[in-house]
Amino acid sequence: WQARRQPWFFSSGGPGSGLYRSEDNGVTWKRLEGNGLPGGILGKIGIAVSGADSNRVFAIIEAKEGGLYRSDDAGQHWTRVNDDGRFRQRAWYFSKVYADPKSADTVYLLNTGLFKSVDGGKTFNLLPARHGDHHGLWIDPTNPNRIANVSDGGASVSTDGGKNWTTQNNQPTAQFYHVAVDNAFPYHIYGAQQDNSNVGIASRTDSGVIGRQNWFEAGGGECGFVVPDPRDWHIIYSNSEGYISRYDKNKEDVQDVSPVPLDNSGHGAVDLAHRFQWVTPLMLSPHNPDVLYTAAECVFKSTDHGQSWRQISNDLTRNDKSKQQPSGGPLTNDITSVEYYDTVFALAESPVTKGTIWAGTDDGLVHVTTDDGQHWSKVTPKMPEWSTIDLIEPSPHDGNTAYVAVDRHKLDDFKPYIFKTTDLGKNWSAITNGIPEGAYVHAVREDPKRKGLLYAGTELGVFVSFDDGARWQLLQLNLPVTPIHDLVVKDDDLVVATHGRSFWVLDDLTPLRQLNTQSGTADIILYQPQTAFRLHYPEEFDKRQPVGDNPPSGAIIDYYFKTVRKEEVSLDIIDSSGKVVRHLSSKEKKEGEQPPEWPDRVERVKTIPANEGMNRFAWDLRYDDPIQIPGAFYSSTGPKGPLALPGDYQVKLTVGGKSQTAPLRLVIDPRTKGDESGLQKQFTLATQVNDRISQLHQAVNEIRDLRTQIQTLHKRFGDDQRLKPALAAADDLDRKMSEVEQKLIQVNMKGSEANLAFPNMLNERFDTFSHTIETGDGEPTKPQLDVFQMLSSQLDEQLKKWAQLKNEDLPKVSELIKQANLPALIITEKKTG
Repeated sequence: WQARRQPWFFSSGGPGSGLYRSEDNGVTWKRLEGNGLPGGILGKIGIAVSGADSNRVFAIIEAKEGGLYRSDDAGQHWTRVNDDGRFRQRAWYFSKVYADPKSADTVYLLNTGLFKSVDGGKTFNLLPARHGDHHGLWIDPTNPNRIANVSDGGASVSTDGGKNWTTQNNQPTAQFYHVAVDNAFPYHIYGAQQDNSNVGIASRTDSGVIGRQNWFEAGGGECGFVVPDPRDWHIIYSNSEGYISRYDKNKEDVQDVSPVPLDNSGHGAVDLAHRFQWVTPLMLSPHNPDVLYTAAECVFKSTDHGQSWRQISNDLTRNDKSKQQPSGGPLTNDITSVEYYDTVFALAESPVTKGTIWAGTDDGLVHVTTDDGQHWSKVTPKMPEWSTIDLIEPSPHDGNTAYVAVDRHKLDDFKPYIFKTTDLGKNWSAITNGIPEGAYVHAVREDPKRKGLLYAGTELGVFVSFDDGARWQLLQLNLPVTPIHDLVVKDDDLVVATHGRSFWVLDDLTPLRQLNTQSGTADIILYQPQTAFRLHYPEEFDKRQPVGDNPPSGAIIDYYFKTVRKEEVSLDIIDSSGKVVRHLSSKEKKEGEQPPEWPDRVERVKTIPANEGMNRFAWDLRYDDPIQIPGAFYSSTGPKGPLALPGDYQVKLTVGGKSQTAPLRLVIDPRTKGDESGLQKQFTLATQVNDRISQLHQAVNEIRDLRTQIQTLHKRFGDDQRLKPALAAADDLDRKMSEVEQKLIQVNMKGSEANLAFPNMLNERFDTFSHTIETGDGEPTKPQLDVFQMLSSQLDEQLKKWAQLKNEDLPKVSELIKQANLPALIITEKKTG
């Protein structure tokens, strides 16, 4: 197949295209011509040999007399069996044919649709395959009804020969061009995905996972930019091939606001008044969100939300007419706007200096204006000609500084190119040390909170520089090795748009911002945590459905160990009064855990990591749990400590007798309507309930520990006549203890739903009641306060009985045992949590 693709042109067909056959395992080849094959120029050819009859060969051929050809004698003679235009269009993009391994007459053709023939290719039926633009097919050689298909929407499988297909909404395969975020809480992520819609999706949800219900189409199309209004995220601008839409999510209203609402498909760029590229720049001014900018070969500006536009620059490109010709020949023209050339490809306004706008072109020029387009200066850095200016990043710290990402891979140059200026483009320096060849650069961004902290999106992943580009290193972690076409820093998160693996977010950049030259020599580093939000996290959710991951639940705490720590590491959360409200350790404790039963329940992590290198732990914002009863079952997730109030805390990391502390700020959910006094009352009640549950559990643990001691005496000395009076008294004590125990806890609770057969007692009632207190951020209701008083009164009654048994009956039994020269029964302070 003779084909060539350049940034401004591609061709399919020529003397290099042909159909060849080998009869000696590929040692020599013979070109097949005539005998029914089309003459003249040939283009792309797809071939399939039938597994049912090796003499039958299918070929979908791009030619003037092209179509589906078939040979029944191993390629010696050919017949055109189908010339349907649906199978011949966009031949360079499709031209795929697949033969059934069991039926010689069954053949598939892939194009915009997936087509199947059962009569040797004479007629085809359209299969209800997912999405459109089909590019690959696999047929099970032993069971041809089992088929896997890949299209621009992803992969899907059929088990009935193509009648029904599995979903494509279970795989992260979106190819995004750019990424944007809004100012909602939680924020949304936006992008246009190749051969799909554009999309807006939540960065986190209250349900625990990010599912299908959490994303939406935001107008626009498959390529370009999606730009939410920073004042109201329900107003979203997006573009595709020069068309611009304004979407009002509240009204579900989409309005076209294009500067030139004209479809130029099939026309070469040379014929157009304005050359809008496939990926057309679009931005709102960071100084005035009423101002909208876009670009073709020149820059356009709107001050009325796209209702009208005016041109604010001349042609900023090289305007080389030889590079604006129709593309796709010599056989099949294929003119989208992908090959439209001499266009402004990157556009950005300085967030520091109003009216300073940078424009970069796909033919290798950079311009800047400092007066909102009245005057432009060409400030192109020294680089090879015809480079594509992929993205320009004006520094968020300095109005004279900007970074430029340059891409030349379409010209067979796979080197990385990033340039930096600190004087509005008068001088430039190349800053790619550490980025390898092959990792050509799509995007570069500067951290808005730390000057000189840079992130680069490349063809092979994300790179980071801590010294303004002097040195780069890979920042891959668990990110798939995939093209990164854009990235953006939102608050403390790094959000990336991959071209093939959807959106990814690196949660909490605060450790990166705190790294310095001493970090590499330190044995231990506790990083200052980011501000945490007091959110309500679900106790269970379906982890098996195709979903995106929520950020970690709680306050993220990062720390570093130069080597793995074998000794115990502890982490304490200390409130503003100096009280330790949560103690955590690297030593695993399971004695208070509820045995697992529900796979969707969120497993609480109570053991902190102590690994070599970076460690991350998310404090769930709860105080220490109440004393636990080992192995107890609950219909819920079991009792937990109260949620911490908003305020200032200290995080204390202790290892090897040495401690480091860092401040932690906890703030209320920005969406809440709860008042501070109401939240304090809620916390007071939750704390009281927590204390009462601890008292209840301590009593149960004491009773069960005493019972174990009595049972041990029976096992060891049950036949000793001297102990009969003591054992009889101990059994009587056990009977009385059981009466109290059975009021405190449902002793038959051996599973989470055993309460349906055995009534809830005080333990189960306190637990379920505790889960009603913190469902929101308001003060407790009167019924909640009443129930607490009722349960507390009932608990006091049983604790009084237990105290009487401990103070009166137990000493008598212990005295009888001591008379037999055996250790007395004792109450142990058994606390687990």
